[in-house]
Amino acid sequence: MATLLPENFTQRMQAQLGNEFEAFQQSLSEAAVSSVRVNATKFSGSFNGNQVTWCKTGFYLDKRPSYTLDPFLHAGVYYVQEASSMFLEQAFRQMPNEPIKVLDLCGSPGGKSTHIASLLPENSLLVSNEVIRSRAVILSENLKKWGNPNVVVTNNDPKDFAAFKGLFDVLVVDAPCSGEGLFRRDENAIAEWSPENTQLCAQRQQRILANVWPALKPGGVLIYSTCTYNPGENEENLKWLNEFAEVENISLPVKEEWGITQTEAARLSGYRFYPHKTKGEGFFMAVVRKLDGETARMPKKIKGAAFTTASRNEKALIEGWLANDDLELLNLNGTLLSFPGRYTAELTWLQQSLRIVHAGIKTGELKQKEVIPAHELALSPIINRGKFPEIGLSLEESVRFLHRDDIRPKAKERGWHLLTYRDVPIGWVKNLGNRFNSAYPKEWRIRMDITEYLAGKLEAEKAKFPLG
Repeated sequence: MATLLPENFTQRMQAQLGNEFEAFQQSLSEAAVSSVRVNATKFSGSFNGNQVTWCKTGFYLDKRPSYTLDPFLHAGVYYVQEASSMFLEQAFRQMPNEPIKVLDLCGSPGGKSTHIASLLPENSLLVSNEVIRSRAVILSENLKKWGNPNVVVTNNDPKDFAAFKGLFDVLVVDAPCSGEGLFRRDENAIAEWSPENTQLCAQRQQRILANVWPALKPGGVLIYSTCTYNPGENEENLKWLNEFAEVENISLPVKEEWGITQTEAARLSGYRFYPHKTKGEGFFMAVVRKLDGETARMPKKIKGAAFTTASRNEKALIEGWLANDDLELLNLNGTLLSFPGRYTAELTWLQQSLRIVHAGIKTGELKQKEVIPAHELALSPIINRGKFPEIGLSLEESVRFLHRDDIRPKAKERGWHLLTYRDVPIGWVKNLGNRFNSAYPKEWRIRMDITEYLAGKLEAEKAKFPLG
């Protein structure tokens, strides 16, 4: 059954695609493609699926599982992400292998931010921002699960970053758009579409770029993307950018078999993904280099840091907990954070003007003369697993734990234990002798009814899980 498309959209796409329109229209009636991207710091095994050709860690799924029941999703072993948007990887692969500072301006829910975190050269910094507070919380959760310590999550308007002139080497703007590329997987996107809305989106995108532009250093790279087919939000914005600022094109290597459509506007290259030609949803991306602007000048003295460097006694309380010696232990009102020492000055500068949702890896909470280990530490590769006793759980036990149901695993020692599923950490419990206290965050728990799965359907669902 053909998808009913808005008449104005149909007319524009017919003019845009010519004799390809019929194939495009048919593709919108087909099932959307399911794909995931694997966290290579947590999983190195085999994958039962075909690789996304433009992303080394992206894979297509034959069937869409109930992801919520898979402990690996909650542990940050993979992220459910649309395949076309993984093309971002090709832009980062053109950059030199040296530390960089990246701003992902419109980061929620976290697909591109977690991808960037995996692609960054060693000793880099990622600032991931989301203007809507509720979405910033989701962004923060997904990045905590991914586990990288060199990340700061903020909740600010794009204009707030203008104060940090020339701070960032790379600016990623996955701009809010009319969402035409999501038509076959989101009926609401069709219902909300109108020519007037596409014009408003284009104006908003230009405003976002203009507001944040000072934060990108001269010679820095802008990666601009949308999930729409509308030239007004894509190529026309490249023309606008070419008039607004001094920029030059950065071309990306594209293999013919990928099916990507290359376009050009004002001598700037665009890369289009159409579902009748590529295995994925609608997407557009362009990469340009900034030639004008100011270089960053950090204030020599920054007062009023919200955090302090942890004391010798506080550091002693977590001795041996971390596998990474390059991290600075910070104290934020009794919360211990592990953060790259080379970027504490930048963190202090950022917190002067921005609302910081989280920074680094929450390592633990000070409580009298001990530290309660944090859930984020359990999920991060920075943990020294040899420091803690571990308990391996079955799939059913893991799902119960993630649902915050009582579990009674076997343990010889009292105190804190690191729970694992298939040797991947999923959280903490404290053995009190007669019971176990769960430290799994209440706000992250599985909320769906799991009764029928625990009654016998769980193993059948497991067969569909991305990593088996």
